Amino acid sequence: MKISAATRSRARHYAMQSLYQWAMTGNDLATIEAEYHTDNNMTKVDVEYFHELVHGAAKIAEELDEAYTPFLKSMSLKELDPVTQAILRLATFEFKARVDVPYKVVINEAVNLAKKFGAPDSHKFVNGVLDKLAPELREVEVKATRK
Repeated sequence: MKISAATRSRARHYAMQSLYQWAMTGNDLATIEAEYHTDNNMTKVDVEYFHELVHGAAKIAEELDEAYTPFLKSMSLKELDPVTQAILRLATFEFKARVDVPYKVVINEAVNLAKKFGAPDSHKFVNGVLDKLAPELREVEVKATRK
């Protein structure tokens, strides 16, 4: 399968839903991942990327939460809704583990997920958090693009 922006977007879509499901149910990641393969047409999904995002983000979920928590404004981590948390975990993981993906792409994809699945205006919140987090995790890249 050809890897494209569209196949990556679908991988993020399913990864975000998987992370949400994992957080809400506590089910085994392998089981959740298998359900996505069974219930969805994965021929137009970058399945390797999907796997990496789900397992990678879940493995270091606490570390990811610690990275973006300082940018939640006056909100605490406990007040964060599960959809937004899944989106922020996914994007923070991409910032940390996938430096081959430009930070602006990570933010844009997260904002699109928030528009589709989040509460009204949650995309603005996600954008604000990630815009502040990006210089922390991608300092050189952000400075280079903001000149």
